Amino acid sequence: MSSFGDLNRVNTNIQSLDSQLSLNRINRGLAENQLRLSTGLRINRAEDDAAGYSIATKLNSRVAGLNQALQNVGDAKSVLDIAESSFDTIMDSLIEMKGLATQAANDTLGDTERGYIGQQIAALGNDINEIANQTVFQDFQLLNGAGAGNTGGLALTFQVGERAQDTVTTTINAVNVATLFAADGGASAANLGGATTAGGAGLDSIVATAAGTASQGAITFGTGASTPNAADFRAFIGAIDSAIDRMADRVNDIGITQSSLSVREITLSQSISANQSAVSRIMDTDFAREQSESVRLQILQQTATSALAQANMGPQSVLGFLG
Repeated sequence: MSSFGDLNRVNTNIQSLDSQLSLNRINRGLAENQLRLSTGLRINRAEDDAAGYSIATKLNSRVAGLNQALQNVGDAKSVLDIAESSFDTIMDSLIEMKGLATQAANDTLGDTERGYIGQQIAALGNDINEIANQTVFQDFQLLNGAGAGNTGGLALTFQVGERAQDTVTTTINAVNVATLFAADGGASAANLGGATTAGGAGLDSIVATAAGTASQGAITFGTGASTPNAADFRAFIGAIDSAIDRMADRVNDIGITQSSLSVREITLSQSISANQSAVSRIMDTDFAREQSESVRLQILQQTATSALAQANMGPQSVLGFLG
């Protein structure tokens, strides 16, 4: 700020320097104002608001993780939808199998007719195995389990959040003849017919063979002395009911996981919206306020320019002393 008598000096124009400083400050403010208007951001550099910039950066990283987690949930639901659609088809095959077994359990049929029915049931068993082979997601088999003998369960862990602990784990148990019809629900072979000799030895009239390293088991029907009769098929109906129960358990497990994923999907969407709103309050500019500030700075720029011009003319007044 100029002092008393400063206008009487020529070499240093204090009033002009003050006007230049004021104009430079206004120009800088106007430049920052135009930057905020052009980018839509209140904070364009860390120096604009160091704390706000750090907080917004952290929130943005969380939003990125939440967005990817939401996509992961969609992928997980796709995997389970594929498995569920195959479960529905397998369940239809089991229901058809039960109808055939019920037909064969009637004494109005002879061994020849039961043989035809047995072939149909065996083919349905092979279809179940083939469905398990064809149920894949990105070349990843879903229904053949994790065991070497096409048994056991396939454990899947889905990352459904932006933190390491935000996961959902499910197990898809193997679905094939061996696991559905084995007496223990595992990989062992089982006599499904129930027919025995007088001494109690099994005739193996209807058998679910065990799964191997290159097979998934099969339903086989005996011949000759062990040809299944109506009583054998009645016992087989119970084995089919057990297989249907095992399939129902698998469908129930899938449904529970799908429900959990749907809840996560809603939660993630809400979290993304809330975090983006928080980032917006910190980073985004208020256009109404900035536009008003722009008008104010433009007026001050004009007045400062005029004041500088007048200050530059001030030293000429000393010419009167030389007259």
